[in-house]
Amino acid sequence: MNKNTNLALLILRISVGALMLFHGIAKLGGVSFIEGMLDEKGLPSFLAYGVYITEIIAPLLILIGYRTRLASVAYIFGLLFATLLVHTGDLFSLNENGGWQLELIGLYLLGALALFFSGSGKYAISTTNKWD
Repeated sequence: MNKNTNLALLILRISVGALMLFHGIAKLGGVSFIEGMLDEKGLPSFLAYGVYITEIIAPLLILIGYRTRLASVAYIFGLLFATLLVHTGDLFSLNENGGWQLELIGLYLLGALALFFSGSGKYAISTTNKWD
């Protein structure tokens, strides 16, 4: 049986990268609401601009398959930061349909974690570096 592992990694990269990219594009108008949340928590407001790394740059690198493992680390870090900043109260909550309240974040996080361990596969711009 033909396993098509490289095709599966491409599909995973497209899923994780493209779907998060929509979140980043929505924030191109500004991150003042994130700055406000950071101020409330006593954190420096400039950290809000990290959302562009997590939701635009890292997903683009994952999509094209350039330094996928490194981009996945940045992506995971951003997801964990957002979870701790905004969604801590939802960690053990279910939604109205009985699913985990943070299932979307969980899927993004686990997909990026899988890419960190697997790398980008052969259908990528770069495949020879240890961070690919």
